[in-house]
Amino acid sequence: MTTSDENRGLARRGPVFGATEDVAPLAFDLPFLEHTEATIEANLALDEALLVAAETRGAGPALRVWEPSRLAVVLGASCRIRDDVDVAACRRDGVEIARRSSGGGTVLVGPGTLNVSIVLAADAAPGLNAVDTAQAYVLERTARALRRLGRPVEVRGHGDLTLGDRKFAGSAQRRLRTHFLVHLSLLYDFSVEAIARYLRDPQRQPAYRGARTHDRFLANLSLPRAEILMALRAEWGAFRPGFPPCFVPEDLVQQLVYEKFADPAWVERL
Repeated sequence: MTTSDENRGLARRGPVFGATEDVAPLAFDLPFLEHTEATIEANLALDEALLVAAETRGAGPALRVWEPSRLAVVLGASCRIRDDVDVAACRRDGVEIARRSSGGGTVLVGPGTLNVSIVLAADAAPGLNAVDTAQAYVLERTARALRRLGRPVEVRGHGDLTLGDRKFAGSAQRRLRTHFLVHLSLLYDFSVEAIARYLRDPQRQPAYRGARTHDRFLANLSLPRAEILMALRAEWGAFRPGFPPCFVPEDLVQQLVYEKFADPAWVERL
């Protein structure tokens, strides 16, 4: 599992796949899954279940997108609730607080946030056996897909996607022995004002943020959801007619919800 320090390593060393034309293609297509579970805990569990199934069951790579119908705060694995979240505001407004098992920072998700999860084998392309190069690889491919829609997307900071100096997506990573998961939370039509209502300004910030508050730092991609999905599917080869759909390992989802993601001891552990 990556930590926030590991994610920050990407910013220190810089992406290996820094230019769009340097991003190597994959030798296979990614099965695609557009599926949102009923609860935030189950959605986080499904991301991890796809990773575990690839690692232990030979399920292979996957591209998943999901978008919750309600607001929820999602903490990174090592984030502290009291540092990152206005807990009183969340309780007052019925906003759930959950914790994922990957690194990165705390995010607010809900309608208008497209959550993109990519599971790959560490030997799928050169350099993917290292945390920083794997993160850069996925981010550069995603940026390339969005540039084709006419947006000047850059990879910056601790694994961010930006338009100029405004961030519209953050990322995090979790690694097992032979496979890894990179997931992104992408703002395309979201209330940035809501983020300031429930999240505190992070204590650790990339230099390009310049100590700006959420409303001055974050922005929406402002593209139609269908166009974003089409661009991502085209980039990751998830369009081929007759290609098998991504399998949902329901037993793993239920197990992970019960053992981890719905357990208050997991959510409140820091």
